[in-house]
Amino acid sequence: MERIVIFGSTGMTGLCAVEAAVQKGLNVRAFVRNPSLLPDHLRDSVEVVKGDVLDYKDVLNAIKGVTAVVVVLGTRNDLKATTVLSEGTKNIVQAMKELNVEIISICLSAFLFYEPEKVPPVFKEINSDHQRQMDIVKGSGLKFIIVNPPHIADMPGLEYTISQDTPGKSRVITKFALGKFLIDSILLPERYGHIYGICNKAQCA
Repeated sequence: MERIVIFGSTGMTGLCAVEAAVQKGLNVRAFVRNPSLLPDHLRDSVEVVKGDVLDYKDVLNAIKGVTAVVVVLGTRNDLKATTVLSEGTKNIVQAMKELNVEIISICLSAFLFYEPEKVPPVFKEINSDHQRQMDIVKGSGLKFIIVNPPHIADMPGLEYTISQDTPGKSRVITKFALGKFLIDSILLPERYGHIYGICNKAQCA
């Protein structure tokens, strides 16, 4: 059985990724700062590891013994300037290399498909840290899958359509479909080394 660790397990998309991984029958380790934010049915189905993504020892401990890493780090609705996401990603990549773990699936932002001057001002600071994350992962030599989603909707729906190196044809993806993509991709070698746009299948048809 594949064993994976999910960073950002208690965020909106992170919870959906945990759910998708459990439903797929994977052995899931959820890296969290606050275990109480995991719903009971998930907390009872996964190995919970408490830690801080900015603490390298915590990250290293979480990655020991896994075959793949899923990264769904976020700042919730805080769009101020930050380096938390990129510094956390740097720790994850360093620990993966130290432990010879090669596969990483990471969620970033569709704004990374835009020219910097075309990114709405309110998103510029957070997008800069997403860019730093992407640069770290692209330059890591790991088997990466980068997905740059548009608006993530809190609505049902698991079907999605992807496009390589371009944004999806609509500006929305459900949180459930995005979580499913992140998990699906770690088991599909043909997706390694690529950057994807994604959107709801019905809206992309």
